[in-house]
Amino acid sequence: MIILGIETSCDETAAAIVQNGEKILSSVVASSVKLHQKTGGIIPEVAAREQSRFIIPVIKEALDKAKLKPKDLDGMAVTSGPGLIGSLLVGVETAKTLAYAWQKPLVPINHLQAHLYANWLENSVKPQFPVLGLLVSGGHTDLILMTGHGQIKWLGGTRDDAAGECFDKCARLLELGYPGGPAISQAAKNFDPRKKTFEIKLPRPMIRDDNFDFSFSGLKTAVLSEVKKLKENQQFNQETVNQISLEIEQAVVEVLVTKSKKAAEKYQPASVLLAGGVTANPRLRDQMTARLKEFPVFIPPFALCTDNATFVAACANFNFFPMSWAKIKADSSLEIEEMIKS
Repeated sequence: MIILGIETSCDETAAAIVQNGEKILSSVVASSVKLHQKTGGIIPEVAAREQSRFIIPVIKEALDKAKLKPKDLDGMAVTSGPGLIGSLLVGVETAKTLAYAWQKPLVPINHLQAHLYANWLENSVKPQFPVLGLLVSGGHTDLILMTGHGQIKWLGGTRDDAAGECFDKCARLLELGYPGGPAISQAAKNFDPRKKTFEIKLPRPMIRDDNFDFSFSGLKTAVLSEVKKLKENQQFNQETVNQISLEIEQAVVEVLVTKSKKAAEKYQPASVLLAGGVTANPRLRDQMTARLKEFPVFIPPFALCTDNATFVAACANFNFFPMSWAKIKADSSLEIEEMIKS
């Protein structure tokens, strides 16, 4: 089964070709992050305009790298949400047009569900069900339980801001630039404990609550308060920024890992999966492995943590084939428009 995946939910323009949901034949990502760095964040219209320029060349390059022609494809998959509406339209309308022109079946894919399938790609050991998944990104922070492909139970999620969004906003307060997650991680890594100039202990929101929900808005407010104090006392410098960055990273990671461990102990999954852009954070990767050592923990390679189209294709393979995919192929009356809306 050879599937072309297309991903345009946020600021990336991506296409990938995946075989049997596991082997990556090609993966191409065009990023507009340098444009967003100028404004300190993503401007949706700017992202969509860049994607409309990149989408066809990216798909063509994915086919070329895989040494395939459209006729060699068994099907197509495109992210249909959630995401920025302008960006999603670029990917969905392009996919619908090409699917019609090439006469290929096309299926809509949920972006969040797709992220989890990064753990099935290029991995000799596959996750076993039931699966506990921690999905943590710039827009989402969720704990889910999967008892099979397409069988998902939501356990809890953020009540306000996502962990990645917290990193981005805190990085802006600390004048570290965009994207905030990598910037805070690097600043934390640069902190020298011998140059510690003040005491700081940020809150760990909802860490003791008897649920699997998260909240990070209060953490941002606490960081804002600390930054104001430092500036008033003329102590806002690279060393204090590094120290706060370390405390922010520790606070976010401690909450994520503690909640995940509590969920794992309750549901006793056969596998624990990490997914989403924040999964690239080294501290989170290390702490999840160390504190959940009684469970098999699956963490995608760094390249598969952030938005790309490989896991879109993989998700389609496992959720629409063989039964649903065969039905789509056989039922010529099923219009692409109806599939996108379903």
